[in-house]
Amino acid sequence: MISKELVGASTVPIILSILTEGEDYGYEIIKKVKSYSKGQLEWSEPMLYPVLHRLEKGGHIVSRWQVLENGRKRKYYAITKEGKALLVEKRSEWEQMMLMLAQMWGIKLLPS
Repeated sequence: MISKELVGASTVPIILSILTEGEDYGYEIIKKVKSYSKGQLEWSEPMLYPVLHRLEKGGHIVSRWQVLENGRKRKYYAITKEGKALLVEKRSEWEQMMLMLAQMWGIKLLPS
């Protein structure tokens, strides 16, 4: 399993990356994280929703409620222009970190 510290540091760029694919709701985000990580990351709702609320408060995502056919309500989240800018920043930070670690560990990265 991946350490809590690394999970915490990667949560925002993971969420924003998922939302660049399109609008999504909490449970589906959790399922996508598990799928993308091949089961290495298993997020919970109590872990996800405070981060979504913080991103929304910061203007990086917006939300809307949708009433489903069965009458239940579901909250959907979408990335904003500010969120896309934050993702560019976070991606740059992660790329720098990955390059440094690859160099230190003697790992050859494939050209992009």
